[in-house]
This record gives sequence, C-alpha cells and structure tokens, in this order.
Amino acid sequence: MPKLPVLSGKDLIKILSKIGYKHIRTKGSHAILNKETENGKITVPVPLHKELAKGTLKSIMRQVDLELDDLLKLL
Repeated sequence: MPKLPVLSGKDLIKILSKIGYKHIRTKGSHAILNKETENGKITVPVPLHKELAKGTLKSIMRQVDLELDDLLKLL
C-alpha cells in the first residue's frame, strides 16, 4: 500500500479543484472550498500550512470521499 504523501495546503487545493471543488473564501489561515452534489453541498476547510498533518489530510480525504489511489493519480 502506498504511503500518504506530504502535501501543503495549496497543493491540496489544486487537487480538490481538479475534482470540482471551488475556492469560496479564505479566513485566517484556512481556505474554504465547496462543491454542489445531488445530495447537497459539501464544504471543506483546508489549512494553508506548508505541510499538512497526516491526520488532517486523512480527515479531508474522508470528507470529500477521496481514496489514496485517486489522490496519488491527481498529483
């Protein structure tokens, strides 16, 4: 199983924008992204840190329903 990559907040925003998330606003050190789906709106805060903690990255991946293999393909 491949390891979780080390990403910055900006890198993750670029990846999420490829799958349809739009940057709505920035407040402090967090960017707020959202996406309209048939089940409603998904809103995700992304910290704008140089390196995201592994737990934070896993949590965001869970919220946007993104598997590790799909994340690696989008890099």
